[in-house]
Amino acid sequence: MIDKSVASAQAAVADIQDGATVMIGGFGTAGMPDPLIDALIAQGAGDLTIINNNAGNGETGLAALIKADRVRKIICSFPRQTDSHHFDAAYRAGQIELELVPQGNLAARIQAAGAGLGAIFTPTGYGTLLAEGKETRLIDGRHYVLEYPIHADFALIKAHAGDRWGNLVYRKTARNFGPIMAMAARTTIAQVSRIVGLGEIDPEAVVTPGIFVQRVVLPQSAAA
Repeated sequence: MIDKSVASAQAAVADIQDGATVMIGGFGTAGMPDPLIDALIAQGAGDLTIINNNAGNGETGLAALIKADRVRKIICSFPRQTDSHHFDAAYRAGQIELELVPQGNLAARIQAAGAGLGAIFTPTGYGTLLAEGKETRLIDGRHYVLEYPIHADFALIKAHAGDRWGNLVYRKTARNFGPIMAMAARTTIAQVSRIVGLGEIDPEAVVTPGIFVQRVVLPQSAAA
């Protein structure tokens, strides 16, 4: 019997090792899997490469992971916001490496990894510092930049509901990067608000099929 449900967030992230590349879903705080991040902080893995839309907000979630000095490098689109002070402090101190990627390119590179593509050409960034050292090509009269897929060892994402096979549905804007990250990681861990029985999710409504999900967890906070 296939059952991908895991007893706790702690058990779900237990095998994330030092030096791992971890995608974390979320657009700002929408769709951020805070309980999984808290469990990762408690677990102790460090020297991590994190892929996320931004570099953390306030004191929770990704910001707390950076504050705990667990992140070696971050790949994101929006590293600086009014409340990204933990990233700012770490970056100014030379404690964290930044790879800045335009948001469309970030999504496209993650999608490319999930689709098994070797590389993509995108016009975004051409003629800017972000294209320095990269191959460019003139295609049908327009300039493009060669970009490579972004893969990850793990993806930590948040969904509204899932079943024991790992089929997922999302809630409104919390969907954001979750579906494409699930396809681009070797191990996808989905935090859900509820686990439903097989067949309760209309197959036509499934956004992330269970083939892309290895673990489903209902954190204590969500279950309360």
